[in-house]
Amino acid sequence: MTENVVSLHKNPEPPTDPAPVTTLTVVPDPAPAKPVPLWVRSGRAIRTAATHDTTRATARTVARHGLYVAGGARIVGRRAWDGRTAARYERYMRTAEAAGNFEAAAEWEERGQRFRDARHRRRMDLLHSPLDAAKGAAVTTGMGIGGLVLIGVAMAIATKDATEVVTPLMAVIKFINLMVTIVRVVWGPAVSLAPFLALLALWAVGSKQQAAPAWVLPDRVRNGEGEPITPSIVVKALRDLGVPALRNAIKEMGDAGASMLSPIVIAGCGVEVDVTLPSGVSTNEVQSKRRKLAENLSRHEHEVFITIPQAARTVRLWVADSGALDEPIGPSPLVTDDTLTADYAKGKAPWGQDLRGDAAALSLYQRHLLITGLSNQGKTVALRSLALWLSLDKSVQFLLGDLKGVGDWAMFDGLALTLIQGPTDEHVIQVTEMIEGAVEEMNRRIQAPPGTVFPPLIVLVDEAQVAFMCPAKDEDKRPYGGAKANSRYFMAVRKIHNQGRAVNVLMWQGTQDPTNENLPKLVREGAHTRASLALGTESQARMALGDKAVDGGAAPNLLRPGLDRGTLVVASDGITIPAGQSSITVRTHYVNDDDATAITDRAKALRDGVTTLTLIERGEDRDPLADIAAVIGDAPRLRTQDVIKRLSALDADAYGDWSPGDLTRVLDGTGAEPYKSDGRMVVGRDQITRALAHRDETDSASGA
Repeated sequence: MTENVVSLHKNPEPPTDPAPVTTLTVVPDPAPAKPVPLWVRSGRAIRTAATHDTTRATARTVARHGLYVAGGARIVGRRAWDGRTAARYERYMRTAEAAGNFEAAAEWEERGQRFRDARHRRRMDLLHSPLDAAKGAAVTTGMGIGGLVLIGVAMAIATKDATEVVTPLMAVIKFINLMVTIVRVVWGPAVSLAPFLALLALWAVGSKQQAAPAWVLPDRVRNGEGEPITPSIVVKALRDLGVPALRNAIKEMGDAGASMLSPIVIAGCGVEVDVTLPSGVSTNEVQSKRRKLAENLSRHEHEVFITIPQAARTVRLWVADSGALDEPIGPSPLVTDDTLTADYAKGKAPWGQDLRGDAAALSLYQRHLLITGLSNQGKTVALRSLALWLSLDKSVQFLLGDLKGVGDWAMFDGLALTLIQGPTDEHVIQVTEMIEGAVEEMNRRIQAPPGTVFPPLIVLVDEAQVAFMCPAKDEDKRPYGGAKANSRYFMAVRKIHNQGRAVNVLMWQGTQDPTNENLPKLVREGAHTRASLALGTESQARMALGDKAVDGGAAPNLLRPGLDRGTLVVASDGITIPAGQSSITVRTHYVNDDDATAITDRAKALRDGVTTLTLIERGEDRDPLADIAAVIGDAPRLRTQDVIKRLSALDADAYGDWSPGDLTRVLDGTGAEPYKSDGRMVVGRDQITRALAHRDETDSASGA
């Protein structure tokens, strides 16, 4: 008997009742659950088994390999049909007509007619072939038997045995009997295995071509991960691009659009193919759909680049291997080769790699430079890499202004003639006066006798947008920033752009987020080499690189900020650009601060010693003798022209108009007069030091 469960419950009573009443409630046992019928459990098991991932994968595998056979049969059948009929020529002719190439269409029509004529002759020859074959067989058999008998007669004469006459003939008969026996033994198994061998051959063709519906293909192939780029995939991607004229033209082409494509070639970490568009389809219609084309090719947008080659109505597609552009490139040769040197006039700076994986080197000879991009994309490192290489040419001189001021260029202290670091208006004023000093040096060089060779002078300003946006004005109310004719920084840069190249005075600038306000049009168009990292909009890309480069396919605005750090688009005649293109994409080497310091140490070892000015003093009384000692620095001697140039950079107001006569006048009677060394007038460091010491002693004695 089932026992009942007894539970105790307290009935709710008013709170005023001090003695609650306790009652007994009998709770019966729950009714036993009814057993699940067998057919329900079986159905659930069957449903679970049918929907299991393993079952689905097995079913897809079986279906896939079966459909490979059907697809292979379709492919083989089509090949056989093309080989026996003129269908192939008809397709090519329709393709040429759809592309507007009527000369090619006429040529394919002529080839098709020649094929039909040759086929007709072969068929007519078949009508006479049985009789000709019978005659030939009879003649061949008679000649063969006669020849065997003659051989037997010769053997009988040689052996003097008449039975040898039939020996050759019997040998042939026995050989034929052996062949018949072999065929009789092999024929049965061959006939039995022939269907299986045929199915295996069809399966091999189908599996190689992936001739099966997408739903039965492996996940890797179905999702397109790592899918190789083939002509059929490219044509399908173009067909599904959403351009009606292109889609209709491909449908009308007999070869399904394959004739539009050039051979697909391996290009670095991807492939490259030229696509000749049919009549009525413009190149910008394909360019504007870069993202959709990349997705149709099972790639990300940044893994497909579209450029315009010289051929008319043609686009060039470069498609990266999946994930290849996310892999870093190797270290810079500046880091790995400590014997590397530079040649300003004839060499090229090892900057990085292009998309093909080839080394990308940039010539800096007499080219003004502009690098721009969003913040924190690698602009300073890319600009610094070029300066680091050029520093290994001991003839090159630097005037550096870093308007960020966080130490990115600190390793050039002791290498550059001037190094100003800081983001304030005062630093902009210092940098502006540094550039104005370079303008005066440029004018001095221009006035030199024809044929005079001048050492390269690189005037480099990083974060130049700070200078253009500076609101400070001088005592004459002339602004340092801005883009007007009275802007001191703007006009100094323009003067160097206009005339500096001829005398090796070059302007390099790095700037962020280009706009008309922080990068005026005349300044950006004055640069011979223009490069851009990731940008936000196409209008910014046009400001950075120019309309020609962007119209030709340059798209720094499509680079991924943060992910494509160090990748820039370059428009310059100083770098090798594929024929027909107006720009090239370069993945630059990363040179960290420690490696940069090691490189500048090597560069400093090539020089006699450079005293870097970190501040340009203005509006104060100068001590010429002390200033001369300061600009000579640790060098044992310095040419008088170099002394004057450094004094001018130190204080343009005090020394900007100095000539060699002024220098001689100041040093006359001090014991440190200029003297000739190796045919040039120089000022000696030791003589200047003694002159200063003697003057101090004299002043002390006078004071006493």
